[in-house]
Amino acid sequence: MDLLRKLLFPFAALYGAITQFRNYLYDTGFFRSYEFEIPIITVGNLTTGGTGKSPQIEYLIRLLSPTFKVATLSRGYKRSSKGFLLADKDASARTLGDEPYQFYLKFPKIRVAVDGDRVRGVQRLLALGDRPQVILLDDAFQHRRVKAGLNILLTMYGDIFTDDFLLPTGNLRESRRSAKRADIIIVTKCPVHLTESEQRNISDRIKLQDHQQLYFSYIDCDEMVHSESGSLPLTLILNQQKFVLAGIAKPEHFFKTVYREGDTILKFADHHHFSEKEILVISEQMGDRIIVTTEKDYVRLKHRLPADKLYYLPIRSVFVGKSELFDKTILNYVGSGKTNSGLH
Repeated sequence: MDLLRKLLFPFAALYGAITQFRNYLYDTGFFRSYEFEIPIITVGNLTTGGTGKSPQIEYLIRLLSPTFKVATLSRGYKRSSKGFLLADKDASARTLGDEPYQFYLKFPKIRVAVDGDRVRGVQRLLALGDRPQVILLDDAFQHRRVKAGLNILLTMYGDIFTDDFLLPTGNLRESRRSAKRADIIIVTKCPVHLTESEQRNISDRIKLQDHQQLYFSYIDCDEMVHSESGSLPLTLILNQQKFVLAGIAKPEHFFKTVYREGDTILKFADHHHFSEKEILVISEQMGDRIIVTTEKDYVRLKHRLPADKLYYLPIRSVFVGKSELFDKTILNYVGSGKTNSGLH
């Protein structure tokens, strides 16, 4: 922790008091939480980002969509539109936000909606003629106006929330104690061969409540990179000189996977909207080289750079064991049609 963050500790204490009081008002019923007669699953975290929410939402979509009518609801971070918006053929990363637009492109059979007011967003989804049977709330662990039946909390390996501090000293958006609201905790971005000893150590640090389940997952990269004009084996392009571009939180894993000596790295802030000037500079610099980027960045860059030069590397969330138990837990909860958690 750097000196400046240490000096900001009094502000972290004040921030913690404010968020704790807010949670107290929800816990006591002074602030109302709205409950709906439909299974709702929240996927979120306590930190400021980079825990792998999008791959986990996509895992749930793949698990649920063959059996149930699925909808996702996000706030649509940094989108240009306002209010409730349901994705359609006119949607874009700018109008929806990059992550919802990514869901829409990958899973055309589900409903993808954005609304900063999650209560209104759920109400609008339920008012559709072909209403969903389950709603996935993206990055909504702190948004307590909607009472989800199942809360999934993500925390990243090597940066477990129990070792962190509140903003601005650390990266926590609310107290570590808030983790008790979670029904399922997933430690993400683990090493592929995470030992049972390491799992027990992390479990001891988290100190699970009686009603909670703990899982571990890692990020698995596709063997191919893809573009509008076709696909190439990842191994084929690794030793080509290329541009490696990422505008995501904590892109280290992506760079480690794709970068090789001689490549040019372009690193931008999370959810970065590329200006016309930036696109022009990238186009001039890339020459005959290809660009390999993340899927989230790709949806913001497609149609703005040559299709035959712009590739993305898809990723998936994979469980370190116990995937059958996780799948069964989710399917049982949604299949029961309960609005309250099936884990209690």
